[in-house]
Amino acid sequence: MKAWHFSETSYPYLPDDIDSIRVTLPNRHFDPAKGADLWDRYIDEWKEADAAGLGVMINEHHSTATCMDPAAPIIAGILARETSTAPILILGNPIANRKDPIRVAEEMALIDVLSRGRLVVGFVRGVPWEISATNSNPARMQERMWEAHDLIVKAWTTHDGPFSWEGEFFHHREVNIFPRPWQDPCPPIWVTATSPGSVVSVAEHGHTTATFLTGYDGTRKIFDIYRSTAERCGFPATLDKLAYAGLVYTGETDEEGLAGAEQLLWYISSNKVPAQFSTPPGYLPQPARVAAMQGAKGPLDLRGRSLRELIDMGVVFAGSPDSVARQISTFYERVGGFGHMLNMGQAGFLSHDATVQGIRLFGREVLPQLQHLDGIPSAAGSDVMAS
Repeated sequence: MKAWHFSETSYPYLPDDIDSIRVTLPNRHFDPAKGADLWDRYIDEWKEADAAGLGVMINEHHSTATCMDPAAPIIAGILARETSTAPILILGNPIANRKDPIRVAEEMALIDVLSRGRLVVGFVRGVPWEISATNSNPARMQERMWEAHDLIVKAWTTHDGPFSWEGEFFHHREVNIFPRPWQDPCPPIWVTATSPGSVVSVAEHGHTTATFLTGYDGTRKIFDIYRSTAERCGFPATLDKLAYAGLVYTGETDEEGLAGAEQLLWYISSNKVPAQFSTPPGYLPQPARVAAMQGAKGPLDLRGRSLRELIDMGVVFAGSPDSVARQISTFYERVGGFGHMLNMGQAGFLSHDATVQGIRLFGREVLPQLQHLDGIPSAAGSDVMAS
């Protein structure tokens, strides 16, 4: 059971009147000097998480200012050298949008070697508004993702020379990656799920699942289906197979913690996406597509909610160390337990000093209070990141 620091590496210096932060935002709004400064601080913050006994989590997105990282393997390679003990979680590789799964297998194997076995590989289908940005087909993305997954795993675990792959979506004559991964047989695999339907395949494969900002009710449904599916398939649904990501800020006092969390809400309030990019034809199952056309809000539509509402929903965890520990404990109990707390502890205009303080306070004062929960250890000790 682990706790992780997650930053989506946002670029917040934008005009107030933009109508979309994704796909169509002109990159003239990006100042390379400011961007370079932000990258320096974001990498330093992950190093602080490493020192505080947390894992480091990164992701990638495309054509958006919410995330300046369009190539997670590059940043993971940097962190392999800049951190010393933290596991490095990429959540994730959008393999349904990647044209060449073998390249993903090679990149992940190299990072695993550079980090001496600290890599955790996450696979994602890819968000709908990046379909046009990556020139992908929105139909049958789940099937494409799982074929890419199977090909990558076989590339990692085959050590006696080339094999050929003739699938429905991918075709390779000679697959023989070099180097192979450090971890045997391969790095741990995570797959995201933000709806009950998407978690079934993850459980059937026995991988860890992670969900993001789904709150008490949505998370409980997803975790319960994972548990029941894993039991049906004969996989142990242990706590380390379940992860939850929320916005987390820890201050010295409740007032300081809430003020920091208000800064994190930039991620929600700025996340403007035109409707034509939200539901590309074929991306959603038909019932969900009909509901979207009728104006139903999706599970991640949180804009307009107050900080207090988001805390009450289990989307934000904020306040003093005691308050944050209580909120996480309550969430743990209401969703039936989970093994990984993914702290989105930086977004928008939250300063570097405030971000570092939040990381340090969480590691020093929140984690020790969570030892009564199965598998969330104290930050003080050599076994902090042990399974």
